[in-house]
Amino acid sequence: MGLRVFYLINRSGDCVSSNSAVAMSPKQICEQMIGRLNSPDDYLGILDADDRVLQILPEPEQSRYYVEVPLEAAKASYGRYVNRDELLALIMDLPEQLDERSIPGLAYKPW
Repeated sequence: MGLRVFYLINRSGDCVSSNSAVAMSPKQICEQMIGRLNSPDDYLGILDADDRVLQILPEPEQSRYYVEVPLEAAKASYGRYVNRDELLALIMDLPEQLDERSIPGLAYKPW
């Protein structure tokens, strides 16, 4: 699976733009990235081979993450809250095509 990641880790200032996304396996994402999402200002984007994105936004105070598939043309996204274990399982089992139909449990949210 051809996944690439982009991110902002606020505390360290470490940032990779979507234009410079780095190739990572699901296992590498789980081991190297999820533990770094500690601030509400952090984010992680995962791109599939067709540049569709799954965004992960941490909410540390609630011990959860918001995962969403943004749909720019519709000015909306499909998302849901997950805990850390659910997030790790979701990443390890990502479908090849990241969209609102391929990830279970996502709900529509207009911007």
